[in-house]
Order: sequence, then C-alpha cells, then structure tokens
Amino acid sequence: MSGLLQQSIQSLATALRDGTTTCVALAEEAIDNHARWGTALGAYKARQDDRFLAESRAADAAFAAGLDFGLLQGIPVSVKDLYGVAGYQTFAGSPAALPKKWEQEGPVLGSLRAALAPVAGKTHTVEFAFGGIGSNAHWGTPRNPWDAEAHRVPGGSSAGAGISLCEGSALLALGSDTAGSVRVPASFTGNVGVKTSFGRWSLDGIVPLSPSLDTAGVLARTVPDAVLAFAAIDPFTDIPGEALLAGLSELAAGDVHIGVCDHFFEGCDPGVAEGVQAAIDDLEKAGAQVTPIDLPEAVAADEIFMRGGLAAPEFAAFITGELSDFRATLDPNVAARFDSMEAITAVDYLLRRKRLAELAALLDDRMAAVDVVVGPTVTITPPTVDEISDGDSYRANNMAALRNTRTGNLLTLSAVTIPVALDTAGMPVGLQIMAPLDEDERALAVALAFEKVLGDRTQRLGQPPMCRA
Repeated sequence: MSGLLQQSIQSLATALRDGTTTCVALAEEAIDNHARWGTALGAYKARQDDRFLAESRAADAAFAAGLDFGLLQGIPVSVKDLYGVAGYQTFAGSPAALPKKWEQEGPVLGSLRAALAPVAGKTHTVEFAFGGIGSNAHWGTPRNPWDAEAHRVPGGSSAGAGISLCEGSALLALGSDTAGSVRVPASFTGNVGVKTSFGRWSLDGIVPLSPSLDTAGVLARTVPDAVLAFAAIDPFTDIPGEALLAGLSELAAGDVHIGVCDHFFEGCDPGVAEGVQAAIDDLEKAGAQVTPIDLPEAVAADEIFMRGGLAAPEFAAFITGELSDFRATLDPNVAARFDSMEAITAVDYLLRRKRLAELAALLDDRMAAVDVVVGPTVTITPPTVDEISDGDSYRANNMAALRNTRTGNLLTLSAVTIPVALDTAGMPVGLQIMAPLDEDERALAVALAFEKVLGDRTQRLGQPPMCRA
C-alpha cells in the first residue's frame, strides 16, 4: 500500500478539510490498490466501483457546501457480506443470494452512511459466519497477505475484512463477532479488531448466527482509527470522535493493571506466546503493573463451547426456520454437524444458557482485581489451505483459532486485539485485551496506551509481503 491511504484517518480528515485532497482521490487510490493486489488476495465478494465513486463525490459535494458530518466523511469502508448494503445482494458466504429482506441496511452501517463514509465493497465471509478459519467452499478462501509463498487462511468469519485494510482498498472494515470473527482475522492479518459488548451495537440488518452471542465490530489499521470508527457508530457515545480519542488517550500504560492468565498461553505455536510475552515485558518496563490471574470460568465455558455452546443450536434453528432451502448447499464442514446441532434438546440448551450466565457473573467479580486481562488473541499460526483440506484438520484448526477469543462472547466481555509481533513463520501475532461488559471505552483506552508503547502495525511488524510498494 502506498500514497494517501498510508495516512491515519485523522490526518486524512484534516487534508480533506483544508483542500489538500478529495474524497474522490481517496476512492481512486483505493480502487487502484485493489486492482494492484486484489486479484491475488480475494478480499471481496462484490465491488461496485461506480457506486463507490458516486458516494465519494457526494461526500466532496457536502464539503463544498459547507456540510461536515464527522471525521469519517469520505473515508472508504469495506463491509462484511453479512450486512445488508443498498444496491448489493447479500450472500452471507452461501452459493445463492439470500432473500431481499437481508439487503436492508441496519443501524451500524446507517451510522457510517450518516457520516458519508463511502462503501468500497462487500468482503467475503465464512458461510453464515460459522467458522473461525476464513475458508469458504463456494467462493474460495481469501489469501493472507503476510505469506508470499503459501496460501494461508486470513481468519474468519470476517475473512476479507483484514485483507481489505492490508491492500489499502479500505481504511475501516465492518465485521461481526460470535466467537472471535472480528478478532481472529484482525490478529491473523496484523490489524486492530474491536469486539463490542453484547447488545451495545444493533444487530438489525446483519444475518444472524447466534442471537445470544453475536456482536457487531470493526477492524482498523491502528487503534486511533478504530476509536474514531467506534465514536461514529456507538449509540451510547455522544461526543465527537476527536474528543473521544483525546479523552481515551489520557490513559498511560503505566496506569494500567494487567492480569495475565496462563490459560490463554497454552498450546501456542512457535513464536506466538513469545511475541505476546515480549510485548507484556515492554509494557511492564513502561510502568504497567502485571499480575497473574486465574480464570477457571474460561475453562468451564470452553467445555460448553466444545459441545456446541449456544451458537450451534441457534444456527440450526435459524437455517431450519428461516432459510431451509440453504441447508442442502451448506459447506461440508458445517453440514456434517448439522444433525447433531438440531439434536440438542431444549433442556440442554437452557441449562447451557444458565451456566454461562453464572460463569459470566463469577468472571466479572474476579476481573475486578485488574483493569484488563491480556493474552495471545489466537494461539496458532494461520494454517495453509492445504493444512485444512480434510474435515478433521479443519475442525482441529478451527477450534484452535477460536480458543482464546470465544471467552469474550461466552462470558460477555468487551475486547480489542492489537498486533504486537511476528511468529516464527513470519505471521502476525495479536495481543488480546479483555475488559468487562460495557467497558468498551476502557478496552479502547488501554489499547491506545499499549500502542503508544509498542508501536502500531507498521512500526512493530512492517508491511505484509504481498502488499509492499
């Protein structure tokens, strides 16, 4: 990626307002970047460059008329193909378009529309978001740009989101997160990912996977960019993005009490735990207080997840009750488990909900001893497409990819992942920052403080080999 879109959103917002550049210039560069790298990477399910340019011209016209709708005006955004977007069909990763009702835009995208942020296109998703690897049997698996030799997965289910940021065709990416579907692709592609608190952002206009666990979220290249997106979208934030960013930036790493749980470091591939630990050491040198913390609730929640959790029965109910015609074409990795998903009894489902609520309350009390809990976002190196080619290896890698992120959904935490290292395979490693429910601003403030010490993606990791000028 090169040129204008290397700059921060805040810098570009200034340039757009002083006439140094235009929204159309940003869109044209985004289109050029996609033309340069997009064929090899495959981030998008659908693009409409004419529509993208028209929306950018409208943002320029607003500026010319003296109308300013916030710092995201004219900033290109990619949207996961679970979201309804006017003028686009919604496939949700399936081989056929979903009914027209799923093309309606909801409040999350509506907030970006209100800010006049142009849509660069719809990015690929795992079919119906049911998977954390990023593969898709119908449309192909997007390619992780951090390995120029082998086709590695990008993480899922927001499979194309992080790639769109790496290639410079968007500066923000909308995703969704049910067990890690924002944070896994963000970690695998060296980006920032924000998993909002359950219920904080509306899910209207987004194809559901598990209504009890689904959250909308955003990926960005840096934490300040993510904060500006959060400010524009969040219905509980009533101050401008610049003011929120300034306020959250007042926290220093030396003011943060970090809890480190060994559970999240278990089973890490070479270089993952070491990269995260090196980042924690750097934060401790900067004055952060680091304390070991035991979280048995995470282990107990994992046991429920391994039996299908809440997502499996809720997904089965959605497909059977809403989209029964789509069952016959489900990805084989999902279809093979569908009968067992439907077989989960109502009693078992309700007991799982009750137990997870109890565990969430216990965890909330335990986390009161620290400001945040940190650990590796994902314990594994992104596997190659060949390494997930059979059902058993796919399932093993999928479970491993979601191992550390699913805690946030099952136990109602807010979370942010930031890139901190490269593992021994040269692939990005994320540091996950977890805070209690509805403490999204705390998680973002801590992420800002950490990024100031550790550096952002470019400073800490460099550029993806497949996206270098």
